Amino acid sequence: MMEETRAGGLPAFFRLVSLDSCGSTNDEAKELARSGALEGTLVWALRQTGGRGRRGRVWTSPPGNLYCSLILRPDMPAAAAALVSFVAAIAVAEAVSALIPGRPQLKWPNDVLVDGAKISGILLESEAGAAGRLDWLVLGVGINVAHRPEGLPYAATSLAAAGAAELDVAVVLGRYASSFAAWYARFRQQGFAPVRAAWRNAAFGLGGPITVRLQDGQFEGRFIDLDAEGGLLVETGDGLRRVTAGDVFFA
Repeated sequence: MMEETRAGGLPAFFRLVSLDSCGSTNDEAKELARSGALEGTLVWALRQTGGRGRRGRVWTSPPGNLYCSLILRPDMPAAAAALVSFVAAIAVAEAVSALIPGRPQLKWPNDVLVDGAKISGILLESEAGAAGRLDWLVLGVGINVAHRPEGLPYAATSLAAAGAAELDVAVVLGRYASSFAAWYARFRQQGFAPVRAAWRNAAFGLGGPITVRLQDGQFEGRFIDLDAEGGLLVETGDGLRRVTAGDVFFA
């Protein structure tokens, strides 16, 4: 069942599409984007049967967690779309920090960690229009509210496990949406610099040892910075390396 509203309780930027269940909120949002849906259209499902994360990884989607995908139409080169994931990570961290004790940290490129464990997933999918500029961008966000997945190669947590007193998914959605709207407006007006500064301030492992796993191997070094295009800068014995895609691990 699909219901579209003016997103009562959310900032005016959003137009909410509510679903009881779907395969993937990103797939629903992509279809709406291709049909001309306005920027700010937000697809929210109580559960997904085919949720996925980066590189096609399965994203477990039981009822009780947050699953949403937002249609954006920024006037920017398609090559710069990944910068929006940093905006989303900051917004998720702010939403989470308002509900739990402690301070979330950000792991490159877009993971939000609580006590070193992952609490959310972010997935960007886009389509380019003329001259390599974005036609639309779908920003998928999942936050573990009541449940956390088991059997993963990394630690995962949830708001419930982290001691949150408020477990209403609609409240979590509202906090995330409000924070995202503010940060997205700042990003569009001021560029990536304020986003980069906020991300670095909450960066997990900054200045410490890091292992970067690429498609064709891996290397070790010291995580020294996030550059102005969102690249990971790693100091190695052979000099500085810039990473734009890969998985990172900390000792």
